[in-house]
Amino acid sequence: MGPNSSEPATGADEAQVIDIGTSGKVKKAKKAQKTKAAKAAKAAKKADGKKANGKMADAKKADAKKTDDKKASGKKAGGKKASKADADDAPKKKAGKPRKKDKDKDKGDKLSTKDYEKALRKLQVELVKMQEWIKAKGLKVVVVFEGRDAAGKGGTIKRITEPLNPRVARVVALPAPTERQQTQWYFQRYVSHLPAAGELVVFDRSWYNRAGVERVMGFCTERQYREFMRTCPEFERMLVRSGIILVKYWFSVSPEEQERRFKSRIKDPTKRWKLSPMDLEARARWTDYSRAKDDMMKFTDIKQAPWYVVESDDKKRARLNCIAHLLTLIEYEDLTPDEIELPPRQNGAYVRPPLEDQTFVPKRY
Repeated sequence: MGPNSSEPATGADEAQVIDIGTSGKVKKAKKAQKTKAAKAAKAAKKADGKKANGKMADAKKADAKKTDDKKASGKKAGGKKASKADADDAPKKKAGKPRKKDKDKDKGDKLSTKDYEKALRKLQVELVKMQEWIKAKGLKVVVVFEGRDAAGKGGTIKRITEPLNPRVARVVALPAPTERQQTQWYFQRYVSHLPAAGELVVFDRSWYNRAGVERVMGFCTERQYREFMRTCPEFERMLVRSGIILVKYWFSVSPEEQERRFKSRIKDPTKRWKLSPMDLEARARWTDYSRAKDDMMKFTDIKQAPWYVVESDDKKRARLNCIAHLLTLIEYEDLTPDEIELPPRQNGAYVRPPLEDQTFVPKRY
């Protein structure tokens, strides 16, 4: 029967209808499967893209970390090398001497010049107060400075006496004894420099030469050395009993720092005079001097006049520590003179002689 027939379909016709419906469903299923596979492929591609991006990001982070590590190691090494990009991006600076602040930073934990000068100024004001007290009360003060060569004794002495009145405070630095002095009682040439009332005397090296340089270099006999070690404590007790305030400082410096200072003196023509053949020989006998110092301390570190050791590898701190300690050993009050009002200058009739009659220093600067 044809399709337009009104008669019911036969078995063959029904099978044909079922086949047509089934094939439609299959097509739909295949299409849905293809769509699902496409979506899955798209999702997988997207996931792979994210993974790739993540790997790229991780690689960039690793590269950035390596760059930071290189920069950090460069800074630790002193910042000698920089990357080309850094050099191009950095602002150009004129070559020249480093600024004072930069110098202080490079020295690590060393005291900055600004802080040092500020502290020194305060201490020197106190030294002037102490000087006025010594003068007013008629005190007699002796400060002995001993120590290794280039240990910083001279610099500390200079900062102590710098603000003081030279008529009240003076420095004694004796040369080698003459032939006549060598025949005298050993302490005799030092006694003449002891202070009167109202004076402060600083010995830049002292009678302890016999326990140090004379002992090590063989400038005295064994008998003379032993006599000094026996007599010196009694001599100092005599000074204290006579009313003298006796203070003794030993400046200690490491061999490495001493060598650095020696080399600095060799390079500087204005400091080369500080290096004598005796200083160089003393360095060659470092251990002998150490033993001599230990023996000296053993016999002369007495209750009435003990030794005070100043660690002087850092010159600035050594100076400040020594001055601050000295101020604690002498009780004083503030006797600083009151402010002075200047009187008016005299304006009388005066005619200056012709300038041609006087000899002036040439103006070269």
